[in-house]
Amino acid sequence: MADLDDLLIKTSRTFALTIPLLPEPTRREVTIAYLLFRIADTFEDASHWPRERRIDALDRFAALLDRDRIAIEAGAPERWGAADSSAHAGYVELIGEMPAVLEAFGVLRPEAQERIRRHTARTARGMAEFVARTGDDGTLVLGDLPDLQAYCYVVAGIVGELLTELFVLGRDTLDPIAPFLEQRAAQFGEALQLVNILKDRGDDAREGRRYLPPQVDPAEVFRLARRDLAASAEYVHALQRAAAPRGLVEFTALPVLLARATLDRVEGVGAGAKLSRPEVAAIVEGMRRDLDSERPAIPA
Repeated sequence: MADLDDLLIKTSRTFALTIPLLPEPTRREVTIAYLLFRIADTFEDASHWPRERRIDALDRFAALLDRDRIAIEAGAPERWGAADSSAHAGYVELIGEMPAVLEAFGVLRPEAQERIRRHTARTARGMAEFVARTGDDGTLVLGDLPDLQAYCYVVAGIVGELLTELFVLGRDTLDPIAPFLEQRAAQFGEALQLVNILKDRGDDAREGRRYLPPQVDPAEVFRLARRDLAASAEYVHALQRAAAPRGLVEFTALPVLLARATLDRVEGVGAGAKLSRPEVAAIVEGMRRDLDSERPAIPA
């Protein structure tokens, strides 16, 4: 059986830092959900594959999530192109371990399974639609700001919606704030995706992905990211006021704090700017001090 925590470490520095903060059973459910979404991301990002191959992999993966087909259609790693799916060794290993990830998915709470299944399939099918728009060279060019937001919704907004449903699942004390969280869930995902797009736009362009529409002033995207981060902070504050488990607060607060600091760095220095490990550690420690003192996890 694959070590899912090891796969998490090999495929995401950020989520390997934040998912362990979550209380069980949410931690296990979010780990598996992340790995499933990462599989879809790997197929979407395989710009070295022909367009039709990427679409086929995404469509087959979405179909695979149907309840009665998981056990019989996961198949061997070579069926999914594990060996040449990515230049990233962790992603290649994850594709090879897809049957084990799906096996772990199959023993989650039925209510969690259904939510993860539905949202992961939505994302995979939405990704396939954007891949269908790429040129013969694998390049995707988004047209305008609404197009960028539609893309962000497919790859990140849906993730925010799924996480929100998993957070409130089985926690009756969060029922009163569930509508408030749901209204901001997609913005939360969009915020983090926009920050990544602004930070990585140089590398993305070299790999055939031009997420920043040519006719849109990057300053407008920075403003949208900051509005989304403000909504994300409201989301975290609502969890705190509702006395949500501390792990949920930390898991949601830390990405917002890191995204704020990253956005400031990118706006000041330019694309490619990143936070250092000591800076990340200082942000984590500051958040924990604030929570220990019962102050807001995200300062105004």
